[in-house]
Amino acid sequence: MARIFVTGSADGLGRAAAERLRAAGHEVVLHARSTARASSLDGPVLVGDLSSIAETRALAAAADDSGRFDAVIHNAGIGYTARRRVETADGLEQHFQVNVLAPYLLTALMTTPDRLIYLSSGMHEGGHAALDDPQWTRRRWSGASAYSDTKLWDVVLAFAVARRLPGVLSNAVDPGWIATRMGGRGAPGGLDEGTRTQIWLATSDDPDARVSGRYFYDRRARPAAAAASRAELQEELLDYCAGLTGVTL
Repeated sequence: MARIFVTGSADGLGRAAAERLRAAGHEVVLHARSTARASSLDGPVLVGDLSSIAETRALAAAADDSGRFDAVIHNAGIGYTARRRVETADGLEQHFQVNVLAPYLLTALMTTPDRLIYLSSGMHEGGHAALDDPQWTRRRWSGASAYSDTKLWDVVLAFAVARRLPGVLSNAVDPGWIATRMGGRGAPGGLDEGTRTQIWLATSDDPDARVSGRYFYDRRARPAAAAASRAELQEELLDYCAGLTGVTL
């Protein structure tokens, strides 16, 4: 039995993954961004709004106080349909803060687990591989492009952690286009398809799952955008996130 923390598990893929992990006998701690959302969940749940640096710090502390995890699935995220740029109380673009900075901060602050899984997307291939305007203060807004950027940075983060922490299995996952609130009703994939890879990476002793610095789709390693493997870009992202949070990896 593994002990696993799943962020963004009040609904969608996060909740589906948590339910399937519990059904398999694992101990799962859920996460919701508010007490209102947490009230509908069964079992242990931690609360923290990932669009706040202070709340993300507190969430990391609460997670550690609950005990060490064998795996953390960084599932929480904002999708690609936003029609306008939203700035958080920390003065950051919301997609970047929730999708990239929050998993960075949790990774840096929490006791390191054996396995880290960062949810990305096939849309990462269209991401802008430069940190010249990550907060969208100069570019014309595009929700889809902002999302694609953050999903690229999630792969970069996963690969950076794999390189920096060789004792940890750190990987990125494309769950596919799944019929959830984020994916929309017209998406072709179901919840079993959308959760199987992150569950496998978090728990399996299969040699194919016990690797690091890979990008997976449907339990198979696939090539990620070439930029994600550039060590200098990985370091640039880590330095940028450290500058925003005051916390180094």
